[in-house]
Amino acid sequence: MSGPIRHIVMWRLRAETPAERTTARLKVKTLFEGLKGRIDGLTHIEVGLDVSDVDYACDVVLVSEFTSSAALRAYASHPEHLRVREELGDIRIGRFQVDYPIRAETGA
Repeated sequence: MSGPIRHIVMWRLRAETPAERTTARLKVKTLFEGLKGRIDGLTHIEVGLDVSDVDYACDVVLVSEFTSSAALRAYASHPEHLRVREELGDIRIGRFQVDYPIRAETGA
């Protein structure tokens, strides 16, 4: 597959109290947003924190875009990404991912 690709990851985080959950969410957001401009091929990154508070919701969503599938694969083992994963440790208790090609928008 060639062309740009969108990488979306959602996590449930380990937390006993609402304050711990807030702290954990902000840690994930800060660390991933710190990757902006540090990884070749990473063209967009945003991190959203859940505000619904429903029991089945994930806590955090990462939406990122890469120039190609090869750039996404390189990201997986990039030292900066690995550093973030290490700093987060076992804070993440559930992880869901979707990767899909980004098609050029047509004016319809």
